[in-house]
Amino acid sequence: MFRSLQRFLVAAAIGWSVTAGSFVQSADRAATYDVVIYGGTSAGIAAAVQTVRQGKTVVVIEPSGHLGGLTTSGLGWTDTGNKAAIGGIAREFYQAVKRHYDQPSAWKYETADDYDRYRPADDAMWTFEPHVAAAIFERWLADAKVPVVLNQRLDRGDGITIHDGRIQSIRTESGQTFRGLMFIDATYEGDLMALAGVTYTVGRESNTKYNEQLNGVQKDQNVHNHRFLKPVDPYVRPGDSTSGVLPGIQTDGPGEDGTGDHRVQAYCYRMCMSNVPENRVPFEKPDGYDQQRYELLLRNFEAGDLRVPLSPGMLPNGKTDTNNNGAFSTDNIGMNYDYPEADYETRQRILEEHLRYQQGLMWTLAN
Repeated sequence: MFRSLQRFLVAAAIGWSVTAGSFVQSADRAATYDVVIYGGTSAGIAAAVQTVRQGKTVVVIEPSGHLGGLTTSGLGWTDTGNKAAIGGIAREFYQAVKRHYDQPSAWKYETADDYDRYRPADDAMWTFEPHVAAAIFERWLADAKVPVVLNQRLDRGDGITIHDGRIQSIRTESGQTFRGLMFIDATYEGDLMALAGVTYTVGRESNTKYNEQLNGVQKDQNVHNHRFLKPVDPYVRPGDSTSGVLPGIQTDGPGEDGTGDHRVQAYCYRMCMSNVPENRVPFEKPDGYDQQRYELLLRNFEAGDLRVPLSPGMLPNGKTDTNNNGAFSTDNIGMNYDYPEADYETRQRILEEHLRYQQGLMWTLAN
């Protein structure tokens, strides 16, 4: 069984990331922009492009050094549903993806005929390699001459000026100030939103909050394939309750169906992997690796759950968008609850812990 897992697993594809390049325009620090966008995610880039189309001035401020959010970071297997419902700039993006893969030069490790999600007659394509998304965004920003400022985090202490209920300016930790008539928070964290005093909720709301049915804890009513299918011994020494529980086990249970709590959806890194030998790098054992952290996974196998604990959506050129699957997988369950409201340093520690966890998981499966 473990040999079959090892045959299935492939090493991660060589990465591609957006760095400061020709598309990064200089921001005018003295200017008052029509729109200031905090967050260079897909949403932030789309908002910037549309702002320019409407004849307005705009600047994009990205707290990290990476543009495009998840779209350029491994999530290339788009959950689309009814594709006819996707329009506007979103559809323009997928149309640009299709035009890229219409070119024979786009197919390095397979042909278009080999990839079943390439359909020549369609106007758009819904799966893509991360570097293709990055190139599209880079071209859009360059063509629109959008000023982009990287590695500038919002000063979450008092980095905002508000007058008569409207944001006048924001300031980053480095002291840069950006003035605007309108501000958009396009980050995943919503720090600008929170600093502006917008109300929000962290965690799961109960059914009774808004008289709904699918909120909060879903212990019994939402049975899905991320649950344990077989009984698994949770104790450090099998059968010995006095030995304590394995890492990842919560002893007080999930709570009652429909009740609210502090928990947020689990985080993971979407991995771009490859089945092409020359486009792979080995899984490395992370510093501080603790095999006990993955004992629950191994016991789940021993209990008879032989599902591969990964969900690899195939992208062009033999790559994948690899996501969570099964009871024990890439989701580092329970380790992100403090992230939404944590300070920058704590968030970074949480991200690093998720990275070590996932690196250790992949090394365990591969070895």
